[in-house]
Amino acid sequence: MGKNQFVWQERFNIGVESIDREHRKLFAIMNKLSAYDDNDEKSRWAYQEGIKYFKEHAMKHFAEEELYMASIGYEGYDVHRRIHDTFRKKTLPEIEKELAESYYSMESVKHFLGVCAGWLIGHTLTEDRAIVGKAESKWGNLLPEEKQIAMKNTVAELLYEMFQIEAKVISESYNGEKFGKGIYYRLVYGTDRGDRWEFFLVFEDRIIVNTIGKLIGAETDGVDVMMMNATRYAAKQFVERIKTHFPNAEQFDIREENLLNYDQFQRAFEKHNPQCSLLFSAKEGYFAYSVMAPHLLEEEIATSIGAENAMAEIKKYLENHEAEKKKKILVVDDSDVMLQAMKRLLEGTYDISLAKSGVAAIRSMTLDKPDLVLLDYEMPVCDGKQVLEMIRAEEELANIPVIFLTGRTDRESVRNVVALKPAGYLPKSMKSDEIKKNIKAYFDKVGK
Repeated sequence: MGKNQFVWQERFNIGVESIDREHRKLFAIMNKLSAYDDNDEKSRWAYQEGIKYFKEHAMKHFAEEELYMASIGYEGYDVHRRIHDTFRKKTLPEIEKELAESYYSMESVKHFLGVCAGWLIGHTLTEDRAIVGKAESKWGNLLPEEKQIAMKNTVAELLYEMFQIEAKVISESYNGEKFGKGIYYRLVYGTDRGDRWEFFLVFEDRIIVNTIGKLIGAETDGVDVMMMNATRYAAKQFVERIKTHFPNAEQFDIREENLLNYDQFQRAFEKHNPQCSLLFSAKEGYFAYSVMAPHLLEEEIATSIGAENAMAEIKKYLENHEAEKKKKILVVDDSDVMLQAMKRLLEGTYDISLAKSGVAAIRSMTLDKPDLVLLDYEMPVCDGKQVLEMIRAEEELANIPVIFLTGRTDRESVRNVVALKPAGYLPKSMKSDEIKKNIKAYFDKVGK
């Protein structure tokens, strides 16, 4: 149904069997939901039952996890339970309401899966791993609850006042998850003492087009330079109004302004724990607001925007924003060594996904169709030939090109590979630069 890929990975395990088991079950339910792709009565019923089943397991899992944390005297118990409460009392009811109002439309189910998957993955990798000491909680330095409430109300009011967006908070622990195609805006404030505050505003493209775009009379479906300038001005005013809620705000002056791509945003976001990080939902789409107080910026994350370079930087950003989508390649091999080697070789140029078996490959392709599959020919249990037959047996996957990776280069083995009519084959013994050159040549040839 969607492009999200909800594949269970070993790094999600925290080492507590009861918790890991429920995590796997929740992932499995989401995978099942994402497999439906019709808007008929049967699919709507399946959506409704599947989402109810997901909710039941999520509530059961939260209760069991909280009992476990209490039993071991986990210090972060109160914060962790508060995050659970936000999800079960605010996030789920809000997206359930949307599901009911839209009669379980495909679009609302995609919304549900996007929110739940982003939350579950982020929560599992940080907060749940923190229970057993494998990570540090990201939410140990949040504003007190009464200030959080005031901040949520203020942000919601400003969104309506400045952008005419009627938005509701669906998460009080936004962890930098990607939602749709977004504009990532960062403002850094500082004092003469060296103190720094970072503000992040994340807009879905469609919010800008449908609000700022309409206000300035733009006649385009995409974000253009005029819209970006208007958004920058409004966003700065937005932050100026927000920062008055912090102590000694008058001592902080703007020091840096950035437009970030998603990778830059993630790096910046992961450096420090936020004091407030909110995800809002509106009919126009998503909006996220986060504020952090790092004492030191270790490196320049992106070009600072000033009066002398603003137009050039915005044009460059929009060009990159349109071109940043990379071709997706799925690498299928039973060898971890080979998978990681291929990932290191190709990930700078392509969006790389990995699968260790034919079944995992089919599952991954169903959830997130790649532009090309690099398939190991010599795999145990289900070899490359069988996997290719499985791919071609699925109507939605049949046209996805497959290039075989093979460790054999003798004439008979090559003849067997070619007889299956793949898009090509690459010997594993081939030099790295030759592998990259051949893949580029393939994409150039088919015009993708």
